[in-house]
Amino acid sequence: MGSRILAHRGASAYAPENTMPAFQLALEQEADGVELDVHLSKDGELIVMHDERVDRTTNATGFIKDYTLQELKAFDASCGKEGYAGASIPTLAEVYSLFRGTEKIINVEIKTDIIVYPDICGKLLALEDAMGMNGRIIYSSFNHYTVCEMLRARPSAKVGLLYMSMIVSPWDYARSLKAACLHPHFITLANTPNMAAECGKLGIETNVWTVDDAEKIDQLSKMGVTSIITNKPDLARTVVFGK
Repeated sequence: MGSRILAHRGASAYAPENTMPAFQLALEQEADGVELDVHLSKDGELIVMHDERVDRTTNATGFIKDYTLQELKAFDASCGKEGYAGASIPTLAEVYSLFRGTEKIINVEIKTDIIVYPDICGKLLALEDAMGMNGRIIYSSFNHYTVCEMLRARPSAKVGLLYMSMIVSPWDYARSLKAACLHPHFITLANTPNMAAECGKLGIETNVWTVDDAEKIDQLSKMGVTSIITNKPDLARTVVFGK
């Protein structure tokens, strides 16, 4: 059994990142799930976008937190990709609606490493419950205090620790926080080639980001990592599963 394929911000090599077309394309390319990022709008809605500001991926400027959902929806989020003009910024509820009739996994990165959004964990759990997505969500963050907050709110939540530093025995760190997953940048595995095996012994998932090179995808899969997070789910699927 090969590694799971998670489409990074959707199939973002081909469609505008973190938009409904990118998530739909990930489905069509038979990804096992998607990775996405969430913030809160001025009126407290869960917004899917990577950056804290809208500048890079839309035709507007400013912080997500300073706009209402209605204002954000008016922006063009096509990232300049041809054929996608008018693509809008989705809410997390819209993405869940696309995937709720499937068995796909959603990795929700909580973007609190720069701006700490009040009660974002509570809002995420309420939406998970309301939309029947229980058991299919992984909550990850570079802010490990947010991960701890999520676990305090729901001890059974599946959480992942995002990092790109060289942590010694990261599986021990994960176990100390009761985190079910480690989400390292793929380069860190060069110093911990036994990571997948050590984590496997403890039942800890290894979900590695962001890998678009066929050779590296093959290496990671053979190491036995749980998930490969990639902008090119079609390529990853071909490398891992031969189709």
